[in-house]
Amino acid sequence: PSTHVRPQPRPDQQRDCLRNLTQPTHLAHRAAAAGRARPKVAKLAQSGRLRDYVRSRLEEQWSPEQISGVLARDHPGDESMQVSTETIYQAIYVQARGGLKRELAQALRSGRTRRKPHRSPEQRSSRFVDPMVMISERPAEVEDRAVPGHWEGDLIIGTANQSAIVTLVERSTRYVMLGHLPGGDHTAETVRDVLVALIGTLPEHLRGSLTWDQGAEMARHKAIRIATGIPVYFCDPASPWQRGSNENTNGLLRQYFPKGTDLSIHGPADLEHVAQKLNGRPRKTLGWDTPAERLLELV
Repeated sequence: PSTHVRPQPRPDQQRDCLRNLTQPTHLAHRAAAAGRARPKVAKLAQSGRLRDYVRSRLEEQWSPEQISGVLARDHPGDESMQVSTETIYQAIYVQARGGLKRELAQALRSGRTRRKPHRSPEQRSSRFVDPMVMISERPAEVEDRAVPGHWEGDLIIGTANQSAIVTLVERSTRYVMLGHLPGGDHTAETVRDVLVALIGTLPEHLRGSLTWDQGAEMARHKAIRIATGIPVYFCDPASPWQRGSNENTNGLLRQYFPKGTDLSIHGPADLEHVAQKLNGRPRKTLGWDTPAERLLELV
């Protein structure tokens, strides 16, 4: 059978074809390069109300996301008083953008460049004398945060496990309470006394429940329940996510109480000051309200 051979284009025809194919690409590259230049001055490089506001909130240890969110809420129609989270970070870290002093980076709550690996959970061989009520038996209303008055608690520990601070967080408002442990002592008896005093400051309708891990400091949990009327529930072993609000808050507190330091040097007034700081920060999960504002509505 005969075979049909397709005629090949001449060299000049090949060049014309290639030129026609690449010409639109060259035009697109030139247009993109021309549009790449941004002569506009960065928003926070200009002095004015916006930069002053961002600077003052950074000095109050607000995060860039909190600043951006509150500005969007408070100035919905004013573009000159709105700025993105990324623009704030750029103004702090990128010298070419400028606008904010590099020293303000120290006001950011975390200086870590990567996440730390999780440690293996410690094995606990002892159990409490009084039986624990596990989190699986906690009422469903606690889980969905619909009813206020349910708290999560823990200790943040100082260097060599020699000092500690009691932390309590209300699940629906994220309101924080801190308990001073005299001399850093965190035995079960001392923690019991501090928790009874803290919970005693709450109105009855905000004493719904307390969720804790299985740390030895809660060995007197039955005495806490009897003294305050608040039921105590315990998380499963190695399950910190079951106290997610408290874990997150403890991370924020490390800005003020770094790991590896002696926490006994901080007195009750210091703890109250730090609690007010956290309770006065707007929270994304609260629609940029502060925990203090939400709790005030309940009280």
